[in-house]
Amino acid sequence: MAWQHLQVPGAWLQVAAVALGLSLAPTPARAAELVVYSARHYGGEPAFDAFTKRTGIVLRIFNGSSPELFERLRAEGERTPADVLISVDAGNLWNAARAGLLAPVDSAVLRANVPAHLRDPENRWFGLTVRARTIMYNTRKVKPAELSTYEAIGDPKWKGRLCLRPSHYVYSQSFLAALIKRHGEPRTEEIVRGWVANAPVLINSDTKLLEAVAAGQCDVTIANHYYLARLVAKDPTFPVAPFWANQKATGVHVNVSGAGVTAHARQRDPAIRFLEFLSSPEAQNLFADQAYEYPVNPRVAPAPLIAQWGEFRPDDLNIAAAGELQAAATRLADRVGYR
Repeated sequence: MAWQHLQVPGAWLQVAAVALGLSLAPTPARAAELVVYSARHYGGEPAFDAFTKRTGIVLRIFNGSSPELFERLRAEGERTPADVLISVDAGNLWNAARAGLLAPVDSAVLRANVPAHLRDPENRWFGLTVRARTIMYNTRKVKPAELSTYEAIGDPKWKGRLCLRPSHYVYSQSFLAALIKRHGEPRTEEIVRGWVANAPVLINSDTKLLEAVAAGQCDVTIANHYYLARLVAKDPTFPVAPFWANQKATGVHVNVSGAGVTAHARQRDPAIRFLEFLSSPEAQNLFADQAYEYPVNPRVAPAPLIAQWGEFRPDDLNIAAAGELQAAATRLADRVGYR
């Protein structure tokens, strides 16, 4: 392996002295190193390996959940060894930027490779991969003509036929935040009350949601596309398909995994170079082929398995709204009893 993969334990404070020590600091006698805090959990990342092979820069990867890494960066402050933060969901990236943990980056390469609505308006973080969160349905029990929009899932015909992810999960919060940005709180509250009235089964896993739809526990759900791709890759007969929601209205809700340069990066220029590489066609193809995520770079095609689902129009709302209105989304969910 050209990069080192280290797991951040939940009780990371017990090893803070090591994490903050000189052992992580790059030295003139060694090859350049970048320390990366990453909430992506796909094991070995071929794109990371490719960066080291191309540049000679060694990556030291510390994995953890987004909240763990956020708190670690905040506690370490100026002493942090981290040069780059990689997180999942724009809401998490927005929170890190708002807390002053990420620094603005002026890069023509990133501006060219990452569409404006998939990066921070102040260029503190940039999307790397796109996740489409759309309607999924049981192909044996539902016809595509019965489906249309996220809002229409509140129609009484779906009562007892709906599964959803709980509202406390970040994917749900970001989705509700986008609805608030598009429709305002009163209309969004009306929409979500319709879902709640249909007595959805709440399942805290996109994979389990899709398995519940396949098993007939419910007929429709809303989930990220790549979870379905993984299931279909294992079993092409898996009886669930995506329906691209809101194509005559706002478009499919999308989110990202993304990255930023930390506010106290010791290796700022190599860190920017790393982000630029991850947005390049070479790295974007590696992301797409491994995890079935859509490339953020519009010049790169998706993996064949998800390309067969056809093209869709995504919502072009700036995904910073996922963080901006996260608190409002949480309050709204509580008001309507969406737990």
